[in-house]
Amino acid sequence: MIENSWQLQNAKNKFSNLVDKAQHNGPQVVTKHGKDAVVVLSIDEYKKLIKPKTSLLKFLQNSPLAKINLDIKRNKELPRDIEL
Repeated sequence: MIENSWQLQNAKNKFSNLVDKAQHNGPQVVTKHGKDAVVVLSIDEYKKLIKPKTSLLKFLQNSPLAKINLDIKRNKELPRDIEL
């Protein structure tokens, strides 16, 4: 068996070991019916994956639409009356 690959039944039986391996040895693949099903990875690895490459402010400042002058004035009139 590949060192970072686990059959589902084995992963369930040795879940604590699976988590330990994911934390110290990198992502662990769990197979179901002989096919890769899921990957177990440490929270640090997960955070690296989901962390944005740039901040939202930098993203918006670098947007091609950043130079467009938008009219964002709010209409000060009262809303229309409706019957309920």
